[in-house]
Amino acid sequence: MSTTRRSKIELLVRTTDGDGFETRHVESSVAYLQHRPQRIPVEQCELAALPHGVGRTPTFVLKNRANEHYIMLSEPERFLWERMDGQTSLQDLATGYVLKFGAFDFDIIPTLIQKLRQAGFLTMRPTSRLREALARHRKNPAARAAESTLKAIERLTVSSRSAHDIFVRIYKYGGFLLFSPVGILMLVVATAFGVRGAMALWPESTEISASLAKNPVVAILLVKLFFFLTLISHQIIHALALVHYGRRVREFGFTMLHGFIPTFYADVTDVFMGSRRARIVAAGSGPLVHLFLGMFYFWLASLQGPGLLKGFLAASAVLQLQSLFVALYPFCFLEMDGYHILVDLLGMPSLKHDASHFVRHSLWRRLRRGRGLNRQEMIFVGYIVLSAVSVAAFIWLNVMLVMHAS
Repeated sequence: MSTTRRSKIELLVRTTDGDGFETRHVESSVAYLQHRPQRIPVEQCELAALPHGVGRTPTFVLKNRANEHYIMLSEPERFLWERMDGQTSLQDLATGYVLKFGAFDFDIIPTLIQKLRQAGFLTMRPTSRLREALARHRKNPAARAAESTLKAIERLTVSSRSAHDIFVRIYKYGGFLLFSPVGILMLVVATAFGVRGAMALWPESTEISASLAKNPVVAILLVKLFFFLTLISHQIIHALALVHYGRRVREFGFTMLHGFIPTFYADVTDVFMGSRRARIVAAGSGPLVHLFLGMFYFWLASLQGPGLLKGFLAASAVLQLQSLFVALYPFCFLEMDGYHILVDLLGMPSLKHDASHFVRHSLWRRLRRGRGLNRQEMIFVGYIVLSAVSVAAFIWLNVMLVMHAS
């Protein structure tokens, strides 16, 4: 895999003193994963609809009251502009665009960002809470040094824009089986053997924990290394799903997510040009790698005698199943694959943000007034309640596992 020249997005970012702005170039793959564009405050701009032209196409003019700049917006651009609130990611913007207009134009978001930047309509929030905290303390030399370090780490991206042909060959020479009845049968058989292995290992959990405790450093390193290697398998399956539905893998590579989380990624934005079924299968296929590996590790562990290998396999299996839950379960406040499947089915691309905003700012006032909730608001409340209960149950389950093992 080689380093290639990627398209870049220019972003308008506040300077250190907070009085001005500077232009920052961000590689498209990293921007797509991390950045959340934020429009200027509503009191600083004005939006007006223009009379329909001959084609009866809605057109809008956007005015920046601070610098007296005007720009024209189409209906799709207005749709995106209204959702650039600093909370909605570029991925959510793209998903919402598809659900609204039934198609996706790869150039519309970066082109709109460029147009808004030139007219002073757009700023960018820090990409994580850590970066936001560092940005608030830029007068501190240590904070500035940490922020500079994170920026340098974020540039450690190795990728290829010609990986699609490789995935086509992988799909042709056996990868297609993963999306056939044979692949489903393999997963079912592995799950059956894995469940049997897990039931056999449960009475031995204390001995397994003891074997890991004898070599804690080696055990942790092995578990983390093997788990890191499964991340690339997760993304490869995402990419093969695109090939299965005749779409193109635009980019594949390695990056540092949020500046400190090493991960592989596949640019699967071309799936927006496919059907809803294609989007759901592409999102759901990657997490199933964790199910297959978790069950396979449980089965292998049940065949081993006492020792480090058995403990390593059992711990790896548990980690894989936890990853399956986090990736595929939509009610955990994380915008992972399962969440994107849910919002696609509901047609609500900014569900997490809208639900959190409604519960924090409107729910209690509505309840005090005795007013009922409509269907959308009930979905908001249901998402927050299910997510809170699920996270609590997940923590409780892990505590129980640790207590049982000890």
